[in-house]
Amino acid sequence: MIEELPDDIDNDELDDVEPVGDEAQLYEHFRVVVDKGQEMMRVDKYLFDRLTNSSRNRIQKAADAGFVMANGKAVKSSYKVKPMDVITVMMDRPRYENEVIPEDIPLDIVYEDKYLMVVNKPAGLVVHPGHGNYHGTLVNAIAWHMKDNPDYDANDPHVGLVHRIDKDTSGLLVIAKTPDAKTNLGNQFFNKTTKRRYRALVWGNVEQDEGTVVGNIGRNPRDRMQMTVLPDDQGKHAVTHYRVLERLGYVTLVECILETGRTHQIRAHEAHRTHTFQRRTLRWTRNPERNPLR
Repeated sequence: MIEELPDDIDNDELDDVEPVGDEAQLYEHFRVVVDKGQEMMRVDKYLFDRLTNSSRNRIQKAADAGFVMANGKAVKSSYKVKPMDVITVMMDRPRYENEVIPEDIPLDIVYEDKYLMVVNKPAGLVVHPGHGNYHGTLVNAIAWHMKDNPDYDANDPHVGLVHRIDKDTSGLLVIAKTPDAKTNLGNQFFNKTTKRRYRALVWGNVEQDEGTVVGNIGRNPRDRMQMTVLPDDQGKHAVTHYRVLERLGYVTLVECILETGRTHQIRAHEAHRTHTFQRRTLRWTRNPERNPLR
């Protein structure tokens, strides 16, 4: 069985382009059951022999990120595969192998021109198709809205969503209608010339009126489905500025401004600060003033 490993594995800055990861689930991109007669072999070499257009270095990066698994558990590159092992490559985004079908789903469009549009995504709406959510997503709705535009192909990764937010997060999302628009908008996120503001409720009374949290973020070694703050030599650099908007007794309403855009950055940094979100499915609002170009 020969498959191609997604190119995004070795894009170290992808989180900066897509600042807030989608649901904290992993999507299967490759699976193989090791033959009964297979000699023991390092898993990175084993996968290198079976994945097309994938370097061994990329596979090792995937393993370091916790995306290579044996029998359902994350393993390092040095893991020795054994007969009948189930080896999978997981990613934090779905494969782009399922055709996006236009679906007539209402969109709250707050800005639109011939190059881009800005949509106010409600809480509860999945951003793009994936495992368990192949229909009824924001991407399906965008495909319907753009179905009469001959230059827009919903299945072309060079157009469409520039960034993402969680299913249970409400807020503004930018959609590029042309490849040039997506490139330029992506560069703005990468170069941090865009401003991203969020509002979140956290348990407890935040003592400081404002402050900054700095801490590398990566997958929790105890639970690969969760993101957490890691030691300085692990994870990815992340910076969150916050200020208190209102104190509500048992909870505090804060505004967070991100310098970086790591998956679940606000959750991880707030938990690290000893405060936690009111509940896991908390709603946050992006750019509450609803100015799409701010």
